[in-house]
Amino acid sequence: MVRANGAVSLRELARVVQTSEVTVRRDVRALEAEGLLDRRHGGAVLPGGFSREPGYPQKTHLAAAEKSAIADLAAGLVEEGDAVVVGAGTTTQELARRLARVPGLTVVTNSLLVAQALAHANRVEVVMTGGTLRGSNYALVGSGAEQSLHGLRVSKAFISGSGLTAERGLSTTNMLSASVDRALVQAAAEVIVLADHTKLGSDTMFQTVPTEAITHLVTDEQSAAEDATACELSALADCGVRISVAPTGLPADSTVHGGQDRHQSLPGPAVPRRVAPPPGGAPLPGQRRPGAHSGPPGQLPTRLAELGGPRVR
Repeated sequence: MVRANGAVSLRELARVVQTSEVTVRRDVRALEAEGLLDRRHGGAVLPGGFSREPGYPQKTHLAAAEKSAIADLAAGLVEEGDAVVVGAGTTTQELARRLARVPGLTVVTNSLLVAQALAHANRVEVVMTGGTLRGSNYALVGSGAEQSLHGLRVSKAFISGSGLTAERGLSTTNMLSASVDRALVQAAAEVIVLADHTKLGSDTMFQTVPTEAITHLVTDEQSAAEDATACELSALADCGVRISVAPTGLPADSTVHGGQDRHQSLPGPAVPRRVAPPPGGAPLPGQRRPGAHSGPPGQLPTRLAELGGPRVR
């Protein structure tokens, strides 16, 4: 499965071979000892994962249910009349499908897949960057894409990547993609990272967004269920990143526009509502995100489980 897809999650492996994740984890550890794959938090990849990126067909099947839940939750962070940037990726593609229902929305993107998902949304304006097409992920990259983003100011950036750690932030395997993602992030007052559990704890070649620049992380409940990824979440929260955990299978209408969350979220100081750009494209003032949570590190799974909604196992 790893040879065919480039990467695979432990949950998917356990489902396919009809055994427990504990057994799968032990077998993956044995395969790593033989040099056949590299373990990552929540999954495994082919050796050389720092530079290797699975193609689009493979990525669409990896953690599909988790990506859908993350997109459902993230769509609730977008308000009518917002102007946002959306980066390339299979998770952001899922988000775009849900954003088609938000009236008065303006979406700036370098992703052909995001643009296609919004192509028939009558009340959504889509602005494409320029650039050179990168066929492996259907994204526009290069100096043309970056230059088209100069002078842009929007309320939120939704971005994904290949790996996320508290120490280094968001990273990706391709230099050109990383450069465009950085330009997208610089245009936004808030940076919202969409990353499922297979990305947490993984580090790849090119840094996209340093941890201190990430405002909000939306991930899935498996991230809080695994000890290693839960520790990574706790470290990110200590760095001031707001954490929202989407239960797998969260229905699309269970989030409320305007930042009122019906999901598991790390307790902490209230997050001020960002104001959408006024008509005419006037710049938004930069804002600092709220501080880190005050609880001690390592208690994230317990604190999440105390909240309403599905408990974290």
